[in-house]
Amino acid sequence: MNLVLDILLPVFGGLGVFLLGMKHLSEGLQAISGSRLRKFMALATTHKVAGISTGVFSTMIVQSSSVITVMVIGFISSGLMNLPQAINVILGANIGTTVTAWIVAFAPSPKIVGLGGLAIGGLLYFFVRREKIHNTGLAILGLGLVFLGLFFMSTGAIPIRQNPQIAAMFQSMSADSYWGIIKIAFLGLIVTAVIQSSSATVAIVMTLAQQGLVSAEVAITVMFGSNIGTTMTAWLASFGTSSRDAKRAAFAHTLSNVIGSLVFIPLLPVIFYLVRLWQPDLNQVTVFLNGGGKEVFDTVAEATAKYKDMPLACLNVMVPIALVDSLFATFRCIITICIEKPFVKFIRKVIPESASEEKPRLSFLNYHAINSPYIACDQAEQEMYFMAESNIDLLNTIRKVLDGNATEQDEEHIFKRETILDNVQQEVTEFLRRMMSSRLSSEVASRARDILRLTDELESASDEAPAIMRVIRRLRLENQKISEVSNEALKKAHDAIFAFVSKVTESMKKPKGYYPVETAQADSRELHNFIRELRQRQLGRIGPDDPSSSLRVLVELDILNAYGRIRSYYINIAETLAGGKKTST
Repeated sequence: MNLVLDILLPVFGGLGVFLLGMKHLSEGLQAISGSRLRKFMALATTHKVAGISTGVFSTMIVQSSSVITVMVIGFISSGLMNLPQAINVILGANIGTTVTAWIVAFAPSPKIVGLGGLAIGGLLYFFVRREKIHNTGLAILGLGLVFLGLFFMSTGAIPIRQNPQIAAMFQSMSADSYWGIIKIAFLGLIVTAVIQSSSATVAIVMTLAQQGLVSAEVAITVMFGSNIGTTMTAWLASFGTSSRDAKRAAFAHTLSNVIGSLVFIPLLPVIFYLVRLWQPDLNQVTVFLNGGGKEVFDTVAEATAKYKDMPLACLNVMVPIALVDSLFATFRCIITICIEKPFVKFIRKVIPESASEEKPRLSFLNYHAINSPYIACDQAEQEMYFMAESNIDLLNTIRKVLDGNATEQDEEHIFKRETILDNVQQEVTEFLRRMMSSRLSSEVASRARDILRLTDELESASDEAPAIMRVIRRLRLENQKISEVSNEALKKAHDAIFAFVSKVTESMKKPKGYYPVETAQADSRELHNFIRELRQRQLGRIGPDDPSSSLRVLVELDILNAYGRIRSYYINIAETLAGGKKTST
């Protein structure tokens, strides 16, 4: 029971607090940076150095290489970034994530910083309503939780020193041999792959090193393994997309870190020697006394023997660990850049293009992107564009039907495509619903709501093509067909609607104001009047001596009504794009 209360609860509870803090810190920083982070990430497409620098500073901004990796996978899936550019950003993110080790190394008392962060962050988060200050409070709150988690983990390490059996288990880990190095690195790999945070692994191992439970050599070796384990995030993100380059980016992330480890692991004994040469008092232990003083010892054993229940710290061990972590990430980046061309060529060979593979729908939606709301909205927009282009395709097919040039496959295509669009709209809605359940800035929340409205209107518009096809088939069953005069009128209505739909669709990818909402509303009213006039003409064609004309006219009116509804859906889309209030009829 004492083992659980004194060690396991503080250690694992502290880990939970640390991970929660990292989540809130990342969410708060993302909300503060807003769309600027996304625009900054776009710099990666300009130059190799720009790509690496983007990865470094983006990771420093959001304090999460996992978030940046997910964003990169999203950029690739959306066609906004190619494989070499993605590799550059990921290499930079590996360097940027080492900032966590420096924060841990140079932070003062984790307890004071943690409680201070909770106090300041809590005041800003709970009592200030301005969005930017509110999100800043969340980030500070997260930072406080990070340090409070470190404090709890340090507290759980004190009883470990007091328990000879458990302390011996930790201290038995040795990096004195290559076999020991491999085992310890593998342990770091597994732990990081499970908890999905190399920052957490680094924080844990640095805490253990500071408490004197593991040596600096063991801590450094664990980080080598954690750098491979953290690549699991990229693989999980790539599994949610059919993009070959996304999977190649994940493979490149893993391969780069493996190559770096294979190069540097044989050099670890030399690195350990240089570290101890630079910091000869690496194992020096400081015991903090109750009166505010402190006493320094040469070993943990000496300090524990005299002050068994007092907190201690190996103060000199933190900076060397952080330094090696940063240098390893930097040299790993340099190695990959030096062999970039054969490196990319090898990746493309291992994961080749699949010419026969049909691209499945919803290939842009990747649920891991929910961690990065801006990228999630980008992916949802790609599906929205697909729906808009599909509606153009449906109208083109209906025109072939009116011309009498449509085959049976063309007609079936209308029903199949409409079913696909139903599914797309449902999954986009679920995707955005999940994303909107997390913390969002007002900008992202507004954008997500607009996408939901637009996909709903597009899906409703897609229902009209099958509706037109059904009434035409109904007429065929009665061995009748649309009269030539009526057919010409329907073609005019179709072409007018098609022109309007095309303008609105084109404006979806253009800057606001490309198709002014006032112009769209005027065009919509003109279309409304034109269709109403055609309806009146069709009603006048019902002949008292020709009973069959009633069915023909009703079918023709149904088609005109369908065009009228399409007009209504697309003026709603135009007004939503303009951000204005719906005023159309």
